Amino acid sequence: MKSHKAKTALIVFGLFFVYELLTVPYFSVIMLKTQNPVETALMRQRLREAERDGKAFKIAQRWVPLSRISKNLVDAVIVAEDGMFYSHGGVDWFEVRESIEKNIDERRAARGASTITQQLAKNLYLSTSKDPVRKFKELIITLLLENQLSKSRILEIYLNVIEWGRGVFGVEAAAQIYFGKSASALSLDEALRLAAVIPSPLRHRASDNSRYVLRRKDIVLRRMQGRNMPDQPQTKENSSSLTPDQYPSPTKPTDAIPVDSTDMEEEENNGL
Repeated sequence: MKSHKAKTALIVFGLFFVYELLTVPYFSVIMLKTQNPVETALMRQRLREAERDGKAFKIAQRWVPLSRISKNLVDAVIVAEDGMFYSHGGVDWFEVRESIEKNIDERRAARGASTITQQLAKNLYLSTSKDPVRKFKELIITLLLENQLSKSRILEIYLNVIEWGRGVFGVEAAAQIYFGKSASALSLDEALRLAAVIPSPLRHRASDNSRYVLRRKDIVLRRMQGRNMPDQPQTKENSSSLTPDQYPSPTKPTDAIPVDSTDMEEEENNGL
């Protein structure tokens, strides 16, 4: 009887595994090489939530190429969310280990370890659910994104689709709504503020002077300074003067300032 139950469980698990693999959006990811996503899973989720609550909901988003996004913002987001972005293959195993150890020590989900690519996989194709099934599928899509797209393309899509407030998706919409300017003209302070609220954009506005925003803004700035960023005053002429391949990046985990973005507070949307 026990042997029969074990075999049945293995068959069910195998069928489930095959089903999950078959529903991975392989062709959609390949299309991202040349096509920008029109709508994401997170956008659809927010629309459903608004309909359920009987609230009006309008999406604000405007696509901009990576070359038209302030280098301040690119640097701030990378050091805030994924310091090893240019070095890992989609999963930062050092951060995974650190996260597991910290969560075990504190007996709660005190620290996450999602990379920019993992966050993108979730935003594009999954949901904010934290169940193991979603995390498994996220891992498969993450590896597929890394295999099919360049780091620059991953970063460009990420900055154009992540949530920065209720109905606010992408850096251009966020820059216009919170600071009244284009993403290419963001100052260092504005870039720090936008990077600071990525883990919890529905609770915190980048333009606010709340304790959360100011605290995280200071942490991100210290990380940037630890990597000699920014290396020159921000001006209109040099705001996007470097290509993504020229952005400074660490070569080992010890290069990162040892305060992870997920240590601060809950990560309800983009982070986990």
